[in-house]
Amino acid sequence: MNNGQMPEINFTVNVNNLYREESITDLKVASIRHLIPVKQDGSVDTDRKPVFYGHTQLMSPQGPVPLQALLEAETLEEAMAIFPKSMKIAMDQLLEKYQKMADQQQQKKGDSRIIVPGR
Repeated sequence: MNNGQMPEINFTVNVNNLYREESITDLKVASIRHLIPVKQDGSVDTDRKPVFYGHTQLMSPQGPVPLQALLEAETLEEAMAIFPKSMKIAMDQLLEKYQKMADQQQQKKGDSRIIVPGR
């Protein structure tokens, strides 16, 4: 930022990386985003593979916690099959990250104690 002005942002669309999005859900636990590669004219780009993302949420005392993960799949059937394992991995990673943050917070609290010399 110069002189209090907003930085210049490039809003150019990457026309070589376009996807059409479909959403698939079981209205219970699973939500899968199916990203289908398309060309500039909207036709399917068969030279690129589709992408699948799994989404779900956990309930916590503080409210819903979103989980998402890339599903390494080539078809919707494969994406649904690996959804449970992928969400478990995402949950484990989230819990590990939360535990590290809690440990750091606890360490900061411990570091802030006043130490009196001679005691």
